[in-house]
Amino acid sequence: MKRGAWLVLAAAVCWGTTGTAQALAPDGAQPASVGAARLAVGGAALLALAAGRGALYWGERWPLRATLVAAGSMAAYQLCFFAGVAKTGVAVGTIVAIGSAPLFAGVIGFLVRGERPGRRWAAATVLAVLGCSLLVAAGSSLHVDPVGMLLAASAGASYALFAVSSKGLLEDKPPEAVMAVVFILGALFLAPLLFTTDLAWLEQPRGLGVVLHLGLVTVAIAYTLFARGLRQMPVATAATLSLAEPLTAAMLGVFLLGERLTPIEISGILMIFAGLALVSAGPSARENVVDAGA
Repeated sequence: MKRGAWLVLAAAVCWGTTGTAQALAPDGAQPASVGAARLAVGGAALLALAAGRGALYWGERWPLRATLVAAGSMAAYQLCFFAGVAKTGVAVGTIVAIGSAPLFAGVIGFLVRGERPGRRWAAATVLAVLGCSLLVAAGSSLHVDPVGMLLAASAGASYALFAVSSKGLLEDKPPEAVMAVVFILGALFLAPLLFTTDLAWLEQPRGLGVVLHLGLVTVAIAYTLFARGLRQMPVATAATLSLAEPLTAAMLGVFLLGERLTPIEISGILMIFAGLALVSAGPSARENVVDAGA
């Protein structure tokens, strides 16, 4: 497996701890405030990392449009995902959000960057999305809300737009600097939520521990790994590899929370593994990208 694929998979493993961490949050921790606090801590950590590695320079010019789109998309993802899950339930919201992200990434990557993921990516994405659907929906009481589904799909589109915009920034800037700037701006966009929601849960040691984990592991570490991997592959491929996130969440549920897998969930896991293996063994990024202006 190529190094870039391993980096994105490692990022997905970090993201997969999000659900378990949120489940351990104290009562009163609202999803919107958790998302805002997560970006604030993660953005600060990324800024410290970038400064420590000498990746940021005062007076350096940044592509304004791409930077604002990436930051705004990440902030929008937080709001749309949590709102979509609240409307239509965790199962449907998660399926729609994570399942639509690789599809949006494929379309946006082609229109903006001329990337052509190819048939192998399409087959791998279908396998992984179906596997995720089986894994997330098995044993759940499904509730389909049109508004919730629209919000969840918007979260998938926001994530894809973030990835495409970040890919352009990574061509000229260090990964640490790109993620630091994007997430600091994203945190500023969501900062008003910190003043309009109850943050009393942060005063508890468990609440503080949850936010530190979410900010440091699922943002600072995860997105640094993701950015380094994204530099080496098309956006659509990176988005498909990110589907290892629900796989990690399921494994944590088994080993840490004592959950048992049903035959349907096991089938979903095997399908995700097959899809990830297929896309990871594909041709290199250079073979998947149209060279003219990409």
